[in-house]
Amino acid sequence: MRKDLGSIPAIFPMPVLMVGTYNEDGTVNVMNAAWGMMADMKNIILNLSSIRKTLENIKRTGSFTVSIATENTVSESDYFGLVSGNNVKGKFEKTGFHAVKSNFVNAPVIVEYPLTIECEFVEEKEIVQGRNGVIGKIINVSCDENVLDDTGKIDIKKLNAIMYDTINHGYYGVGEKVGQAFSDGNKLK
Repeated sequence: MRKDLGSIPAIFPMPVLMVGTYNEDGTVNVMNAAWGMMADMKNIILNLSSIRKTLENIKRTGSFTVSIATENTVSESDYFGLVSGNNVKGKFEKTGFHAVKSNFVNAPVIVEYPLTIECEFVEEKEIVQGRNGVIGKIINVSCDENVLDDTGKIDIKKLNAIMYDTINHGYYGVGEKVGQAFSDGNKLK
């Protein structure tokens, strides 16, 4: 038997994306943005509130980074979502995290996140009142060598990425591989 749940955000889990920018004074700002995904093979789209400090920084600098939160960064990643750079000075420094400037865009690479996507700001579109779609072109992806497999590709198990459950507001680790894309369905052809 099925039960109707009404209109809820039921596409889940969502990746936990950490968006890095520079403030006007050059300090690092990071926000937790669970509402984001690949737009296509070369672009990312983030759904950001129009009042976010991060959105202001992206438009001013023309760039941003997107890192994937991991199991060993849950507390800090959640904190970046709880506290606004509009209200708290030194938000980034309080975590004890470290950043270096990207070699490709005017945005920080947070050292503690092993995978970072470095993006140029392409455009902003209002999705619904107060929510804006921010599109970024992927210029480079940098990662810690510890999350690569023997062939030089990112190993999702070594990354230890976390996902966000939009229904129960929980963070979950990525589980075991259960199939092979573009292959397992061939048996039904």
